[in-house]
Amino acid sequence: MTIEVLRVALRDVSGRAWLDDAEAAVRRDPAAIGRLFPAVGRHTGRDGLPGVPGWTVDAAARATLLATLLETPGGPGEIAELYRYGDSREKLAIIAACAILPDAPDEHVLPLLRDALRTNDTRLVAAALGPVADRLDDDTWRQGVLKCVFMGVPLTAVHALRDRADDGLADMLAALAEERAAAGRDFPADASALLTDLRRRGPVPQ
Repeated sequence: MTIEVLRVALRDVSGRAWLDDAEAAVRRDPAAIGRLFPAVGRHTGRDGLPGVPGWTVDAAARATLLATLLETPGGPGEIAELYRYGDSREKLAIIAACAILPDAPDEHVLPLLRDALRTNDTRLVAAALGPVADRLDDDTWRQGVLKCVFMGVPLTAVHALRDRADDGLADMLAALAEERAAAGRDFPADASALLTDLRRRGPVPQ
């Protein structure tokens, strides 16, 4: 997925003229995004984006506003404030956008991902472990996967899970499985399958 694909898909949606004006306003004054970002859904709608599975119109529109913001001096610094004061839809849109905006600096993106992983909102946790999780260090990523198991978030939500899973994650899963067994609690089937697969692979060569 790229921001260009989203821009093309947004060409004929309701609120296109408003979005063009909003992007122009952000180019003139990056701080304008503070009032425009929350208003996106009211002007564009919140339906699925035609031709782009997994994206809603408002999330895609917010991604294009963020792309415009990143082109302005000082723009990246506004991302944290948008996330801090945003509702769940706005926060999810920011996380999804950061996965396709390589110009979004890690220094601004990583704190948002860590915050999302600390919440009890399963949607935010899953989003932080989507494609944008490539930015996370290994330890934070492992802790995020473990939180998915704790919260019952399907591990299918974790981007590139089988490629990135390692001995460290296997050890953490094994410890959790033992704790659950001792407490007479079930261990999720997908986590059990992953642990079995990791143990079958054996230690990763150093």
